[in-house]
Amino acid sequence: MLQIKRRSVLELDFETREEYDNPFLDMELDCRFASPSGKEYLVPCFCDGEHRWKVRFSPNEIGVWSYETSTNVADRSLESVDRFEVTEPDEPVRGFLKTCPGRYWGLQYESGEPCFILGDTMYNLFGVAYCGLDVESVLRRRAQQGLNLIRARLQVSPYHPPEGYSEWQTRPTWPWGGSPQKPQFDRFNLEYFQVVDRVMRLAEDLGIGFEMIMEAWGFEYPFNQRGVFIPEYEELWMRYLVARYDAFSSIYVWTLMNEYEYYPNGDWHYNPEADLWAVRTGRFVKRIAPHGHPVAIHNGPREPSFARRFKRAPGVIDLIMFQTWGTTGEKDSWLAAGIEDSIASSLKDWKGAFILAEYGYERNPDLKLKVPGHRYMNPEHTRRGAWRGAFSGTGVIHGFENTWGPWWIPGRDQEGMKYLVILKEFFTNTVEFHRFKPETEIIDQSEQHEPGTRPLCLSTSEKDAFLVYLPAGGNVSLNLSKASDFESFWFNPRTGGVKEASKTVKKEITRFTRDGKNDWVLILREKR
Repeated sequence: MLQIKRRSVLELDFETREEYDNPFLDMELDCRFASPSGKEYLVPCFCDGEHRWKVRFSPNEIGVWSYETSTNVADRSLESVDRFEVTEPDEPVRGFLKTCPGRYWGLQYESGEPCFILGDTMYNLFGVAYCGLDVESVLRRRAQQGLNLIRARLQVSPYHPPEGYSEWQTRPTWPWGGSPQKPQFDRFNLEYFQVVDRVMRLAEDLGIGFEMIMEAWGFEYPFNQRGVFIPEYEELWMRYLVARYDAFSSIYVWTLMNEYEYYPNGDWHYNPEADLWAVRTGRFVKRIAPHGHPVAIHNGPREPSFARRFKRAPGVIDLIMFQTWGTTGEKDSWLAAGIEDSIASSLKDWKGAFILAEYGYERNPDLKLKVPGHRYMNPEHTRRGAWRGAFSGTGVIHGFENTWGPWWIPGRDQEGMKYLVILKEFFTNTVEFHRFKPETEIIDQSEQHEPGTRPLCLSTSEKDAFLVYLPAGGNVSLNLSKASDFESFWFNPRTGGVKEASKTVKKEITRFTRDGKNDWVLILREKR
């Protein structure tokens, strides 16, 4: 009897003796798996060649399983019934990423381990790999640096307006049949998907997950032409992606579209039709995807709030991959001001989970400016934006021009990457991030601060520890009923250094001061 480890990928091959004009369209193959406890999982299979079909499934229960295939047409050569045994892995496994709203920071692994997301954006990663360029070295380095999530698009575009044509591209990265000029949306480019397979397996070995963006920006072809890319083709596309990749633990999130408000015609603005589309496609993905990965949307416009947008369909959208950039001008980009306010406003009363998934792309001044919005996106914006996000109680995903889109310079990190590594070390080693939540009561609100410099605070539910972020130095007064019982330290977000803080205590108000415009983190914890 075949044996596999729990939460590994079981891959079964089937071969048909029938001839189909178009096997991607003319026949659907499903496989029903039954667990030892009696639970059943209906898993879509995918065509991987003219006569070849595969199913991928990741069981999470030890014991003897059974499976049985079925088709929508009478094809006896694809009928299969068998059993296999699932055993416990030699080493503990975290399992899939799951949402847990209201607990930790909204995300945990199946093992119960809380997950602090620190990610990077490489929209064109699969296209880069398909063009034969090196993706392994940068993925290995990101894993070593402690990053655990990559934003990537399954459909890869050759450009981003206004001048962001991809300099790495050496051949078409069209994932369907035909070409953009003469598309065949009922067929798939198997060579392309076999490259994606290799990248997925590499990420799984490295312990990195993907936010798999099923449809790229809605201004791009074919997603901006709904009269051509009709709902039937859309469902065929999504079913194929789920069938091929849902079993991988390197799938962290299924995101329906990048900046989903571009639906239906590529015109960037909020409209209720986009919400209806997200609900419809979200329900479809949840119905066919057997492993329960979070289903997400990624926003463009920040208003109206997401609790309002999806009030009619609770539980369909699990996760908001939230985009807000803060200040990005010549004189204020260094502050990344306003990120925490946008998060508080847009996600007010939201019952699901969320991640600060996009707050800019750090500029490489050695490269030609192709996207004007990146002009002043400097390492200071990278650092402060990340800390503002984390002090809103969320993980953080950034991006760098070296590997974001039009360019592929995998051998050199930009300056801001070191600041993200320091942030990850702080929240996972210096403090236990999952014990902290945003706190508004402790900071003396009567104290005046320059715009963008208001301190932010996190606290434990027991109020035995507090963290205060000063975006640009200055003063902060804290209402501490047990000020004399706390020890205090300054953490330097630029270097990762920690030193004891000096403080002045007056009654129950404790005042801390840092001169200059550098950012600092104040750590307060009860003496033991």
